[in-house]
Amino acid sequence: MFTAPSCRPPVHLVASTFASMMKFLQHMRSKSGLKNEDEAQLYDYRAPTAHSPRNRSGRDSTSRLPLKLLTKTLSYICPHAWDDNYLPLEDSMRDGGCMLCDMRDLAQCALVSRRFLVATQTILYHNVRIDPVHYCEREIDLAAKRKRKSFFERNGEPVDAPKQRVEQFSRTVRDNQSLAIQVEFLKMPYMTRETCIADLARTVSVLPNLKYVDLPDGIYSDDRSCMTLKQELEVRCPDLRKMRYLHGAERSFALLSQSQPWQNLEILELTRLEVEPNKLVSVLASVPALHEVKLEELPLVDDSIFRRNSSGPTLPPVTILTLRNVPALTTSGFEAYLSRPEVREVLSHLTLFDTGIGPSELYQILAAIPYLKTLHINQTTTRALNPATIPPLASRSLETLYFEIESPPAAPHDLQLPSESYYQYLSSSILAGNFPSLRSLYALSTSLPSLLLPLPAAPFANSKAPSSGLRQPLMLYTKSIPEHDWYLTVISPPTPTNRRGSATATRPISFYNGSTQLGSQWGDKARDSVIVGNGFGGFLAVPSEDGARPSSSRGHKHKHSWSTSSKGWMG
Repeated sequence: MFTAPSCRPPVHLVASTFASMMKFLQHMRSKSGLKNEDEAQLYDYRAPTAHSPRNRSGRDSTSRLPLKLLTKTLSYICPHAWDDNYLPLEDSMRDGGCMLCDMRDLAQCALVSRRFLVATQTILYHNVRIDPVHYCEREIDLAAKRKRKSFFERNGEPVDAPKQRVEQFSRTVRDNQSLAIQVEFLKMPYMTRETCIADLARTVSVLPNLKYVDLPDGIYSDDRSCMTLKQELEVRCPDLRKMRYLHGAERSFALLSQSQPWQNLEILELTRLEVEPNKLVSVLASVPALHEVKLEELPLVDDSIFRRNSSGPTLPPVTILTLRNVPALTTSGFEAYLSRPEVREVLSHLTLFDTGIGPSELYQILAAIPYLKTLHINQTTTRALNPATIPPLASRSLETLYFEIESPPAAPHDLQLPSESYYQYLSSSILAGNFPSLRSLYALSTSLPSLLLPLPAAPFANSKAPSSGLRQPLMLYTKSIPEHDWYLTVISPPTPTNRRGSATATRPISFYNGSTQLGSQWGDKARDSVIVGNGFGGFLAVPSEDGARPSSSRGHKHKHSWSTSSKGWMG
């Protein structure tokens, strides 16, 4: 019986052809969404580039570097990884650059060798940031790729990328304990920490060395939805350094002195708590490493927290003290706290917002704190100040001063505001040389720059240089209302007399930056006005190199009279 030969190809030929086609389709699918060759190389970080060095065989010079030095060198690729501050993600963003791209570049360095892997893991897992988006051009393409699209719905909903990153990070640290013990800081966006409470609780349960984590607001007020997360923090994270207590958490705050879950707590913020003064002092005294305290809107707190108690605990000394909206605290009670030597030696940053310590009594506070570096006072006043009735302000150690005294909106605008008398009092104290270390000054007054610039010396007079009381340039930031941006003026000390027979001493030089309160006709760049002396008690007009400044018709009409106007300044 005759049998016809089979027309089917051999099995091995079909398999090889199918494998080749699958490889080709996979290659086309991976490269089809890329626009050009540069983007294809960016997609595949292992692809060689035109500027990549050639593969050279030989000894690796980095193998001779100590691991600590290698880790320090690689940390410059991802600078935010060593940002060890206790601020949330929104307040600790670095200007310039993309944090996610920096982390990606650092992760690619782990593929070089085992030593690079150890160094990069130390950096990546020290300070973990889960940023919501890329702060660069890649976010435009990545946002389009994250959308869930189908054949029937072309405009799909975008994928929640921060939530996926939290889940992936949680799975990584739960599977690898060696990476979990390296995590000390964990920061994430506000909406992510509010919606991923369960994932966050599972994550912190395996992080024993955690010092700071961005937490949802409910954990600070003892919300029931966050009780599991708070219990995990108390049991699994004994090295936590910052905690807040809001209204509703009075019970957990009172138990802090008994259970003592965080012995290394450094920063404690209390807001709207209804707690007795003696209980407040007892809890604060039970935290041995405390160096920063913030008390805000505590209705039951008064001067009794500052009194020394021989039979009980007393308020511990701190480096940074913030008092906000606590009107029951007065100057006499605060001076009792400052009378203790251990308090005066460590207190360096003080903030007073709407307390019973008024600006007219500020000279007593400055005299009692010899090592104060930063002072921030904010007060609303309705009565003018008579500087002749009180001593001037003085501090030899103060470097930064926030002097924000404002008048209520109902004050009459046709008369001088009561707050202006306080700025005159401040300017006279500065010109008297009572702040030799002052470098930065913030004030809610646009007239303060003119008050700090004394009048020039008379022409051709053998008089001394005008006194300014400044020993170094002063960065003066002013604005009219709190909603505006700061307006910079740099005031330098006056120049000495160096010519016989004439007064060459000039006023302090002021570099005036007014970009924030000028119109769009001044351009995008800041306006820098310079006041320079001409050597004879007058001033020189320094022309701008960027072109003529906009002027009105009256200014254009008298454009030729620069010399006559300068004579008026000369006297």
